[in-house]
Amino acid sequence: MLEALAYPFFQRALFAGLLVALLSGFLSPFAVQRRLSFLGDGLAHAAFAGVALGLFLRGEPLWLALPFTLLVALAITWVKERTELSEDTAIGVFFALSVALGAVFLAKAKGYVGDAMGYLFGSLLAVGPADLLAVGFMVLLALFLLPLWGPLAYATFDRELALADRVPVALHDYLLSAFLAVSLVLSVKVVGILLVAAFLVIPGAAARLMARTFAQMTLLSLLLALLSTLGGLFLSLLLDWPSGASVVLFQAFLFGLALVKAGFSGGK
Repeated sequence: MLEALAYPFFQRALFAGLLVALLSGFLSPFAVQRRLSFLGDGLAHAAFAGVALGLFLRGEPLWLALPFTLLVALAITWVKERTELSEDTAIGVFFALSVALGAVFLAKAKGYVGDAMGYLFGSLLAVGPADLLAVGFMVLLALFLLPLWGPLAYATFDRELALADRVPVALHDYLLSAFLAVSLVLSVKVVGILLVAAFLVIPGAAARLMARTFAQMTLLSLLLALLSTLGGLFLSLLLDWPSGASVVLFQAFLFGLALVKAGFSGGK
């Protein structure tokens, strides 16, 4: 495994995986506490439609999936904010729309169906320099979200009180949805469309079982996301397993340990 670190493709894979882990680890507690797991599934299917559109147009799939998924995320938030429909209902509508569009685009992308498999299941070892730059830029951009961590956490636990204190909750909802969408698309190369929603949920869920405060939950989520990416990547190399599945399986293993710990401590 140490010999693999000498290869540029593995170095890129490792670095990209760790950067994506930082993004997902930071956002995962918000997804868990705000019960946005279903949003992750909806956006994953939006990414599928964007990738299929990229294959149909013979362009770079992820670069087309990014604006498409971002648009769907903002549309879901807009429907939730401006109508009486619940967020689950809005997600369900765009979920179905994205799957239908993805199926149409993929059917028309003759000769490129095989390429979709790498996006469905992840291909971390195929990460290129451009992908690495995109993820790195997003991590830098996420630093601007750090000053909003307090207001976001405030609204996460008491939305009505945050509104009463004139916190721009709606604007923060749009920002969080946008970051979730972009992070999800950038994570596709790591774990694939089928597993990317779990990648954004499991670290926060495991951290929730062990943390006493939201700050602790965020730090633990970051740690678990980084650890599972490292462990999953080396597990993939050692056992010749798909990289995305290996990372998510390692996350599930860590979640199991957290569940056992919570059980022995009597829960929270």
